[in-house]
Amino acid sequence: MQDPPDKLRKRAEDALSKTAPYGEDIDVEKYAIAPRDHSHAVSLEDLSKDVQKTLLSSGIVPTGEGRAGSFLLMDNTVVHESQKESGIEVISTQRALKKYGWVKKYYWKAMPIDADKYTATTFLENADGYFIRALPGKNVKLPVQTCLMVGSRDVAQTVHNIVIVEEGAELEVITGCSTGPGIERALHLGISEFYIKDGGKLTFTMIHNWAEQMGVRPRTVVSVGKGSTYVNNYVCLRPVRTVQMYPVANLEGEGAVARFNTIAIAHPGSEIDIGSKVVLSAPHSRAEILSRTITTGGRSVARGKLVGNAPGIKAHLECKGLILKEGGIQIAIPELEATVPDVEMTHEAAVGKIAQDQVEYIMARGLSQEEAVGMIVRGFLEVGIRGIPQELKAEIDKAISVAEISKG
Repeated sequence: MQDPPDKLRKRAEDALSKTAPYGEDIDVEKYAIAPRDHSHAVSLEDLSKDVQKTLLSSGIVPTGEGRAGSFLLMDNTVVHESQKESGIEVISTQRALKKYGWVKKYYWKAMPIDADKYTATTFLENADGYFIRALPGKNVKLPVQTCLMVGSRDVAQTVHNIVIVEEGAELEVITGCSTGPGIERALHLGISEFYIKDGGKLTFTMIHNWAEQMGVRPRTVVSVGKGSTYVNNYVCLRPVRTVQMYPVANLEGEGAVARFNTIAIAHPGSEIDIGSKVVLSAPHSRAEILSRTITTGGRSVARGKLVGNAPGIKAHLECKGLILKEGGIQIAIPELEATVPDVEMTHEAAVGKIAQDQVEYIMARGLSQEEAVGMIVRGFLEVGIRGIPQELKAEIDKAISVAEISKG
């Protein structure tokens, strides 16, 4: 049973100085709380051309073509929410709380409000975000697109998202996180709670497309039921000051499955500390964590942890990193933890540079050195993630080209 409101608030206030276990400690008080007074947009096409261009580079289609629904949070304002397909509901979290009393059963249930200063701040700000629900037995064929955009300078965006996939339902969500035109420095605090009930499936793709001086602190917990599947794709290819995230999937039902696929590039001046954790608490559950990171001069930390608490589970963890430029740092931290004997858990970790013999082998087939390196980099990244939205291909190609140029 959840604590009464006054006790919850006290817990959050006591955690405002609580540092996170990983990543740079950010002083939240240096940022003003982001505005809640932006104008509503009936359509994403009503926004400025510059904003629409930013949306496209983050995997969000302004026309809504090929999407079951759309949601945009600008700073701390819900600017747009819509849906085209039956079987789902796409509204704001605060609106869902007012509309349905039962939503309180999911609100701050998976994520502790006092996990660190970032969760505490988000709770105390009564943050809004997207609420997406796939109705029982509904296979939502098109993805729902959401965008969390910072549109003001030197502000803290506080976000609280809830996704519920009811029994036997299937849902895909594409989230693009970005900064608006001309915004360089700000802070993003994003809380996400996902609930996948028995026989459900959620595919969640997050694209980070931030400005160079952004501080980014997402916090995600996923509950996965019996015979359910959670697939998490994460892409971070643009320069960003600091990102630290460590989503956790709890496999709570027999035969539950979780897969995390990550690709990221740490540019000069960037500190990227990203990881995933899966707790396998139900018999015959499965998990896979695949991470591909590249540094062209920044610091990259790839964490992964598998916890086996039930018999008959199978899980694999793989962290691989490439160093393309002097001064870059790659750190891989794989962890396996088992509390019962009947488990099958493996891990593989490797960091290093592109092997010269691989480059020479490809060059012997008539390609230039640059083309050979590009082919290796592309292959390296493509192994690490599945289901990249079509709209992102040009952005990924651009990021790979920059990585190639920076290799020397």
